[in-house]
Amino acid sequence: MLQNEIKSSFIALGKFLNQFSFEKNTKDTTVLNNDLFYDDFIALIELSQSHNGWFTPEQVYYSIQSWAEALTESNLTEWLSSYDFSKTSCKKVGLILAGNIPLVGFHDFLSVLISGHNVLVKTSSNDQYLLKFLAKYLIEIEPKLADKITFVEGKLESFDAVIATGSNNTARYFEYYFKDKPSIIRKNRNSVVILDGNESHEDLVNLGEDIFRFFGLGCRNVSKLFVPKDYDFDRFFKAMYEYKDVIYYEKYANNYDYNKAVFLMSNFKLLDNEFLTIKEDPSYSSPISSVFYEFYDDLGVLKNRLETDKEQIQCIVSNQLVENSIAFGQTQKPKLWDYADNVDTLAFLSKI
Repeated sequence: MLQNEIKSSFIALGKFLNQFSFEKNTKDTTVLNNDLFYDDFIALIELSQSHNGWFTPEQVYYSIQSWAEALTESNLTEWLSSYDFSKTSCKKVGLILAGNIPLVGFHDFLSVLISGHNVLVKTSSNDQYLLKFLAKYLIEIEPKLADKITFVEGKLESFDAVIATGSNNTARYFEYYFKDKPSIIRKNRNSVVILDGNESHEDLVNLGEDIFRFFGLGCRNVSKLFVPKDYDFDRFFKAMYEYKDVIYYEKYANNYDYNKAVFLMSNFKLLDNEFLTIKEDPSYSSPISSVFYEFYDDLGVLKNRLETDKEQIQCIVSNQLVENSIAFGQTQKPKLWDYADNVDTLAFLSKI
């Protein structure tokens, strides 16, 4: 298949997805195949929470809208302009996907197909319906894609390369099993924010989006604060109050109650606002409903530490206190060329 044919299919998918939002679904009569897919997709979105309790309609719609905004002709053209696939021969690329947030593996799925390869997909049991639905839509748009997309239920076999995402523990197994194949192996990562006390209230409210979107389950969610000595946490908590309704989600509330109880029984010193605890801790990975923090004296020393620990970090949020930091409220809005773990997926796929 020509890349332009595949690209056109994803542009059509973007237009389909653009009809759906948490506030209101708006049917567009110019969108292809609505008669077959529109009502069924709404039904699937509403059912998603029964498949995975964290996939509330609000979170699923957010992910759908993010992809609707990404899958435009201008975005795809800009993304692909840096690569040459003219000498790339079609290979079978296996994907082992995570399931922590809705459609978390879609970028890898898109990357494999747009680079001309065939994709073998092993979905996570936590997110096994949304991507399959979108694949059906793509095949309806371009039937030739049926020969390029395969979903695998059992063991992943007969592939030329693999992209696998898992925990630090499963990554060790992936590295062993796939040692003879070209691969990208993704492990646990977390995101951090550096505050200096000069942030506006709006900055901190936007930071709440980076913390609470997807209930903090994504690798791009901020789970760690770095703050100067004598930082005023009252300003932080006043901004977080905008997200107080998160506690009404049962799974989040259960995690909040459990983790707070564990911290208190261990005599840890906590700051708490009844829906978020923050705890001084050197780790980057905090449990759901909690964020860790550390004080820093010298920004230069902190920069060096973050560089040393870069394999554990996905995003750094700040008001440009460090190079390549992300603005407040933007971690869950990556561009197509913002690659997970800073590993260029298309460059990898162009050379296998």
